[in-house]
Order: sequence, then C-alpha cells, then structure tokens
Amino acid sequence: MELLSPRPGIGQIKPYRPARPPEDGAAWVDLSLTVNPLGPGKKALTAYRHVAAQIHRYPDWSQDRLRHAIARRYDLDAGHITCANGSDEMIHLVTQAFAGPGDEVLCHEHGYRGFMKAIRAAGATPVIAAERDLVVDVEAMIDRANEKTKLCFLANPNNPTGTYIPSEMVLRLRAGLPSHTLLVLDSAYADYCRRDNYSNGTEIVESSDNVLMVRTFSKLHGLAGLRVGWAYGPAGVIEAVNQTRGPFNVGIAAQAAAEAAIADIEHEEATFAHNSAWLPWLSHELEQLGVRVYPSVCNFILARIPTDPSLGVQAVLDHLARRGILVKPTQDYGLADCLRITVGREDENRALVAALGEILS
Repeated sequence: MELLSPRPGIGQIKPYRPARPPEDGAAWVDLSLTVNPLGPGKKALTAYRHVAAQIHRYPDWSQDRLRHAIARRYDLDAGHITCANGSDEMIHLVTQAFAGPGDEVLCHEHGYRGFMKAIRAAGATPVIAAERDLVVDVEAMIDRANEKTKLCFLANPNNPTGTYIPSEMVLRLRAGLPSHTLLVLDSAYADYCRRDNYSNGTEIVESSDNVLMVRTFSKLHGLAGLRVGWAYGPAGVIEAVNQTRGPFNVGIAAQAAAEAAIADIEHEEATFAHNSAWLPWLSHELEQLGVRVYPSVCNFILARIPTDPSLGVQAVLDHLARRGILVKPTQDYGLADCLRITVGREDENRALVAALGEILS
C-alpha cells in the first residue's frame, strides 16, 4: 500500500525548535522568546477575566470591536483592518491568498523564518536576497524580483538582527518592485522603534494599492499567549485575507484582552521605558565581556560569541542552561555563532550577565 505524501515543499519546512528547559519543574530565566518582561497590562487582564464566563460561545467572526479599537488608536479605517491568530497566521493567510505553485516570494537573507514556512506551505518558491552587514539591501531585493514575484516580505525592524531600514528605503523598495507584487511589511517590533526616519508602514499602505502592514499584540502589549495579530491594507487585499481565514480565528478572550490592551497607553509607555533603560545596559555589559553586540531597535539583541577554539555557541548555551537561563540560538538564520537575547527584568538581565561572565572571562 502506497503511503500518502505531502505536497512538494512541505518536507522542506524546518519545524520550529524552541529553547525548552528539561521538565524538572525548576524556575528558568527564559530570555529565548521576545515577550514583554512586564507581562500584560492591568486593563488587558481585567478584560480577559471579564469574559471568562463567555468562553463557551463563539467569538465575533467580524472582529468588530477589536478592529474599531485598533482604528481609533492609530486613526485608521476599520474597514481596512483584519485580525488573525497572531501575526504568524496573518503571514500564512496572505501567502495562501496571493501565492502558490509556480509563484515566487521574495525575502531577505536573515529575515524572520516564519516567512519561509508560509511560502513552503503555500507551495510557492522562496527567493532570498542577500543582506549587507545584517541590514536589508533594498537594491539586492529589487534585483531579484521578476514577473513571477507575487509577494515580497520585509521584516522592519527585523528579527533576529534587530536592525531596520528607514522609510525612504521602504519607499524605494516599493517603487522598484513590479506593480503586481504585494509588499508585506512585517512591523511586529514597530512599537519599539521610535526613530525619526522610521515608519511602521501606515503611510506607505495609504499611499499605495499593493502594500500590507502586519502587526502583533505579542510584543509591547504582552499578549503572546493569546495569539492576536492584525493587518492594515487595501480593501481588496483585506477582503482576500478574510476569504482565506477561518471565521472564528481569534478567540473571544483574545479579542477582549487585545481591545483593552490597544487603549492602555500607560502600560505601553512603561514597557517602552523599561526596554529603553535595559537594552543599552545589557548591550554595554556584554560588550565589556568581549561579545560583539549588533545595534538593535527591538526588545532583544543579537550577540556574536567570541571566536575561540575552546568555546562556541553550544558551550555557552550549555553553561547558561546549568545556571537556569535560556537564550535563542540563531543557526537557522545562518548566524551559527550568534545568540538572540531578549531584554528581561532587572534580575534576569543581571543573572545573564553574571553567568556569561563566568564562561567568557
């Protein structure tokens, strides 16, 4: 009897591999995932608890209250917004809606690996443009586009490098791509980047008919466990995504918590202030240990481990694990000698630096 086989491309998808500790019940300092170290805000928690008795009901398929809350917060048209089970699902939905076998999807070299999974799952072909010093090279991306390019993914700022490109370069990318190519701006970390020359993508969406911006509630808003993402784009693109998504893809508790979180400016500012204080502190302390730290505008840093025959990334990971600390290896991104380290609470950041000092010194 012949065994069933998945479509070509599915077997090329690399399963996600989190940095999980042994199941020994011990408390771990987990700096491997880019979550909010302060947790969710009080308003989101209150809203979450308030709907607890309603979870036997299906959620609002139209996501009406949440979409309008997002629209009010950012002065957008709610009709041009749709939500998903995290920004990861949104990336999958837009890929399924616009690309398939025989199509190409353009990405950048060290870009978010969720792009690759969505492309392979849709049966399309990924095309990778080289970066320059871990920063997106817009001209390299334009050079690799052609009549088969249906989508172009740009993570700005990017995970795991922490780098970004200014709005003028995003506009250059849009102008240089074929008109039939949908530019998808993954702005998951936009809330952390407050640079004068940076745009989260809103203005670019509104000045074009082939740009989609994708955002998340997992980072600044501290709702990673509820999985809520959203997108803002042209009516036709939003309609196509809505036709692809399941009608109840964002749970009732997730919608309620996200609606409250988007209006909680106090929690936003507290989170931003915490990151603004501890990101440079952590970068400086690691540099003092001889670690190369790449400039980051996100809530994490990319650290390159010093070259030493007796020391490598795995040795550092093992040492940190013995101290009860988890960080993210980045070999799947082509950065085998680097670690991505999330900015944690004060005690977590100090524990990490102390543990690294033991092995690097």
